[in-house]
Amino acid sequence: MHRHLHPFAKFTLLGIALVAAGNAAWMLAHALSWFAWIPGVADTGAPNAHFIRDVGIAFAVAAGGLVWVAPNPQRGYPVLAGITLFVVGHALGHVVEILTAALPADHWWVDFPLVFAPAIALGVIAWPSMWQRLTAGG
Repeated sequence: MHRHLHPFAKFTLLGIALVAAGNAAWMLAHALSWFAWIPGVADTGAPNAHFIRDVGIAFAVAAGGLVWVAPNPQRGYPVLAGITLFVVGHALGHVVEILTAALPADHWWVDFPLVFAPAIALGVIAWPSMWQRLTAGG
């Protein structure tokens, strides 16, 4: 990864971390209220508090990793790559569910702020160095 990340990219990583941490805290502390209040989540089926808390742990780990990576992405490149794959994979799961009508078509807009935007941002930040490492063999 570039030795010096643009300040806006660092701010973006920390912003995504803050949102992920808030989401995780809510999922862990009040799983069923999280399910009821986050737009579109109820479209996915019946609530499962245990599963919501499990996913909350994943978001907490991602938030912590982004906070650790933001000041020096070179040091924590594998962490950034893993978090990016998690967030992009989560977004792609939503894309598949929308395209197959498992979720209503309005989820393109409902999911944009908390699912698609972070995936796009992390992809833009992490992809150049991921590609550089893949093509350099390292």
